[in-house]
Amino acid sequence: MGDFEPVTPELGGEENLVAAANQILRAIGPKKNLTGDEKKILADLATQLSSMNLICQDEVYELSDFERRLNDTEEKVLNWEADQSMIWDRGPYEACKYLDTADEVRKLTENLEILSLRRSEDGAKDMLRRAHNVLQMVMARLEEEFKSILVQNGQPYEPAGFLCFRSGEDEFADVSSVVSGEDEFADVSSVVSGEDESMKGSLHRDSVNRTSEEFIIDPVHQDVIPDLRRIANLMFKSKYDHECLQAYISVRRDALDECLLVLEMEKMSIEDVLKLEWSQMNTKMKRWARAMKIFVRIYLASEKWLSEQVFVEVGAVHLMCFTEASKSSLFQLLNFGEAIFIGPHKTEKMYPILEMYEVLEDLLPDIDSLYSDEAGCSVRMDCRDLLRRLGDAGRAAFLEFENAIASSPSTPLASGGIHPLTKYVMNYIRTLTDYRETLNLLLKDHSRNDVIGASPDRSSGMEEDNTSEYASTITPMAFHFRSIVTILECNLEEKATMYRSPSLHHIFLMNNIHYIAQKVKNSKLRLIFGDDWIRKRNRKVQLHALNYERVTWSSVLALLKDVEIPSSHLAARSLLKERFRSFYLAFEEVYKNQKGWSIPDNQLRKELKISTSIKVVLAYRTFVGRHSNHVSYNHIKYTVDDLEKSLEEMFERMQEQLHHPNRKTTLGLQSTHRETITSNQLNNSIGQDHRLTKVGLELLGCLVDYCGTTYELTL
Repeated sequence: MGDFEPVTPELGGEENLVAAANQILRAIGPKKNLTGDEKKILADLATQLSSMNLICQDEVYELSDFERRLNDTEEKVLNWEADQSMIWDRGPYEACKYLDTADEVRKLTENLEILSLRRSEDGAKDMLRRAHNVLQMVMARLEEEFKSILVQNGQPYEPAGFLCFRSGEDEFADVSSVVSGEDEFADVSSVVSGEDESMKGSLHRDSVNRTSEEFIIDPVHQDVIPDLRRIANLMFKSKYDHECLQAYISVRRDALDECLLVLEMEKMSIEDVLKLEWSQMNTKMKRWARAMKIFVRIYLASEKWLSEQVFVEVGAVHLMCFTEASKSSLFQLLNFGEAIFIGPHKTEKMYPILEMYEVLEDLLPDIDSLYSDEAGCSVRMDCRDLLRRLGDAGRAAFLEFENAIASSPSTPLASGGIHPLTKYVMNYIRTLTDYRETLNLLLKDHSRNDVIGASPDRSSGMEEDNTSEYASTITPMAFHFRSIVTILECNLEEKATMYRSPSLHHIFLMNNIHYIAQKVKNSKLRLIFGDDWIRKRNRKVQLHALNYERVTWSSVLALLKDVEIPSSHLAARSLLKERFRSFYLAFEEVYKNQKGWSIPDNQLRKELKISTSIKVVLAYRTFVGRHSNHVSYNHIKYTVDDLEKSLEEMFERMQEQLHHPNRKTTLGLQSTHRETITSNQLNNSIGQDHRLTKVGLELLGCLVDYCGTTYELTL
């Protein structure tokens, strides 16, 4: 202000302050407009004056007045302290009186602090010490009441509809022995019995909806929140904010720990987790996935809401309060995930690891929202670190799965049926299709050349399978799935070479390749492998079926081919007797060896039986019809019906003896050089209700080729 004298530095004391104020008033009195600097100086002066504790003349009490007020409030407080019962248990009126008295103590203490600065009497300082003691007593009682209200009014931690997973907590199938070769697959039947129904039940996805919205519950009764807020406000005004926050954090931390116990996630160290048996760890991994969803989306969301309600009038302190109250419980859950990453990445862990990964990935936006401030930065970072580690663990388990298939011991089944490894692998990858997005993400950086290079003997098969119409757009998961099936097929080929019987070799491969093709065709795997891939496998099935018939029945049917009959009746009879005897021995040998073999698929088994029956029965019927006049009825050991029934019993793994009734039926065909078989006779062998698949039609076509020079088929 350019036209008034500045206050001289010699001025001092109250008189000089008053003189300076009068001088400012005289300077600005005649002015109508102020400059910017003048306005700024006056504004700063006004701000400084408003922040000062001014004691008006009518509020200046003598020490005796302060002492009287202090004595009254102290007596009230001591009376309350004499009663050990909780004040808030005595009703709202008593609680309101105590809060008013506590606020009176706070105001009295503040006034005495100001008075002690203005007066140096010992009496003022003594009263101030007494006031602080009373205030401390009141604040300690409020802290106790605050904690009691939080504890006594806590709501139960079981919201309806979110903890129903206890009863539906089926175990993931323990299939470690399948890929590790333990006990030569002795226990595999319990894992993959009944085709794949057990896998369907045990490898189900989590029932809790991944996209469910937040569901806020009341951690404490709504009625007590206003009381909690009033206590918090008063303690903050009294500069006991630290004690208030510690009380709140302590109670709510214990409450969230109790929540984890309700979710059956007891506190365990990393070492404790690593010591668990697989069945126990599997159960806890499934519980973890469900508990994380409930804990984050229900309990943490509700906990943050509660802290906002209690501390809404004291600034943004509720964010820090929520973080401190909740992070230890959340870190307990994260530590379990860390232990899973540290432990061995076995194949059987893949499903629960992928489930844990997807759950945590899905919850990251919720966690970022809950811990959005600087205090929650460590929580956000730890969650992302765990997500990365779970991804590494899932990828490692998947690649271990590929290696385990390749190294599975070459132990074929005696029956030639579907190998447990085939069931396990196909059910395994079929279920993995539910995790396609996650697997594509985790496997996208894993080099395809590394997969092929790791198994050079299988590289040609992998390259062939990956040059179909999907080659240009094949996903990382699809590439690895095709590689896995190629490895499986190579493993099955190695197992098949261990059969001494060439026939069983083809039965085994026919069964297993057919199972693989059907699993792909009738599931989401079809979208991954494509129809061209399925057609190639079906052709392999047909080829093995034809090769089985060729190596099994060619030598047997050769005994029923046309033979030059000697002119001598005795010589002709002797030759035909030997032919019949040789055929019966050969047929019985085939029946004896193959009656315990298995073709589990009903359609495939029926088609092969029909094709075999057509060839064998028709050839036998024709041979007997031609030469029955040269041999005695007693030398014909089996009727056509006997052979048909015996062939029908094959591949059922039944142990009945070859059907051989005492009374033989009369053969219906007469000797002729060319035999005409009507459609009715052929239908009698095929069955009126039978529908041939592509495999059956192919086999029937081979029958036409086989019979072309001997039979005339009238269809």
